[in-house]
Amino acid sequence: MNFYLKFKETVGSVAPIMILVIVLGLTVAPLGAETMERFIVGGVLVIFGLTVFLLGVDIGILPIGERSGAALTSKKNLPLLLGAAFFIGFMITIAEPDVQVLADQVKSIASGVSKWGLILFIAAGVGFFVTLGILRTVLSLPLKWILIVAYVGVFALAFLSPSEFQGVAFDSGGATTGPMTVPFIMALGVGVAAVRSSSSKSSSDDSFGLTGIASIGPVAAVCLYGILRKSSSDAESLAVEQAEEAISGLSAFLHLLPEVFKEVSLALAPLIFMATLFQITLLKMPPFQIIRMIRGLVLSFVGLVVFLMGAQGGFMPAGEKLGEILGALSVSGQKSIIVFDAAGKITSALVIPAVVPIIFLLLVGLAIGAIVVSAEPAVWVLTEQVESVSGGTIKRKVMLVALSAGVALSIGISMARVIFGFSLWYILIPGYALSLLLTFFCPKLFTGIAFDSGGVASGPMTSTFVLSFTLGVSSATGGNPAVNAFGVIALVAMTPLIAIQILGIVFKIKSGGGNEAKKTEANA
Repeated sequence: MNFYLKFKETVGSVAPIMILVIVLGLTVAPLGAETMERFIVGGVLVIFGLTVFLLGVDIGILPIGERSGAALTSKKNLPLLLGAAFFIGFMITIAEPDVQVLADQVKSIASGVSKWGLILFIAAGVGFFVTLGILRTVLSLPLKWILIVAYVGVFALAFLSPSEFQGVAFDSGGATTGPMTVPFIMALGVGVAAVRSSSSKSSSDDSFGLTGIASIGPVAAVCLYGILRKSSSDAESLAVEQAEEAISGLSAFLHLLPEVFKEVSLALAPLIFMATLFQITLLKMPPFQIIRMIRGLVLSFVGLVVFLMGAQGGFMPAGEKLGEILGALSVSGQKSIIVFDAAGKITSALVIPAVVPIIFLLLVGLAIGAIVVSAEPAVWVLTEQVESVSGGTIKRKVMLVALSAGVALSIGISMARVIFGFSLWYILIPGYALSLLLTFFCPKLFTGIAFDSGGVASGPMTSTFVLSFTLGVSSATGGNPAVNAFGVIALVAMTPLIAIQILGIVFKIKSGGGNEAKKTEANA
């Protein structure tokens, strides 16, 4: 794999958000020399880390998943395949860094929640729904009906669960599909679909949708966890703990190294264990392939360590501070309007937010959403696989534009939600209803890609920069960050479902009623 090509693509993804933050930090939202310095260094680390990580994924992680899925399917032993699918989903989720971060965040705002109890429920949810997704592929069950039934069940569980778990539940669906989970699960699905397509009339739409199905599992699991606990008292003590600034300057990156090293080690350990187990019992690959995969795993490890150090050490502090400054600007220009009754007496005073700062904040949110999604590692994995499976018919650039538009809208809505304080349900219910409705008009291939995209769009960049930015805005505008800010990951995971399916419908119309879309599915 060409390192220079990967590096060039990564620079093109990360550089725009760096330019945006630097321009804002030097003009309307001064971040200060130290924060700016850390942000720039963090951006450089993100670029190099993402480049190396993607190389490692191509060399080491994707081949393991594809070969494992193909080998398990070729055994024609359905119980073995489904049992292995649950094992893979469960083990990878426990070690997923984003899940660890989310559990720590929940623990910080609700002390009664057990971190490992929450993680085990999430892991079981992923394992169960990965198994369901593999069963769907083997039996050629329609993806849209699986999604409709699953989401109806999830929303029913959500309404029954305590309110403090609802936003966390939908956020967990996005956080679970991180840089370790997505490549392996997607490759597993592609491997299973490849074996089936060689022995039956199967199209490439079976290659996608597994990540989308898997991301439903954590939502259902967290809702069920909340129902079983019935701990509404925790909601009364919600409070966001502010990060301590004990470490300053560039030494913060070195301070992060031990913890990041531990997180990534935990993330890779299950993959190494499973790869070793499958090699001994199932794959039996020749030595040169084993060496190649080991090299890929090493590159993935190094790349992810560097990437997370840059994101946590530079992007998160800058994102939160930028959000605080812009949030403060949106309320500093408020105007009081005195209201008189018919007799000329003062009845009340209304505080009307200044329109210009709020519009500016919304525009910044749109810009950040459009740019950040392109820096997500899993997004690059997905778009590469889509272009490959479709034989180049579905271009990566077109996918990135559609994803950027969807995520931009979600961040803009999140900013409006923080400012005006309306319920998350006002967006999630109609949004998912529209997403499921579009499955009846969208080509099957694009439906699978869309629901995979919802998971991969909400990765480490969203959990670090975007969530930190939203927390900063909420804190500065006087809202409750624990209530208003959480849910942004859920919105980021939802809007690509709509954007990609609309792209599929447009593709279907332009190709003459779907003939080209069907041809693409058959050829891929």
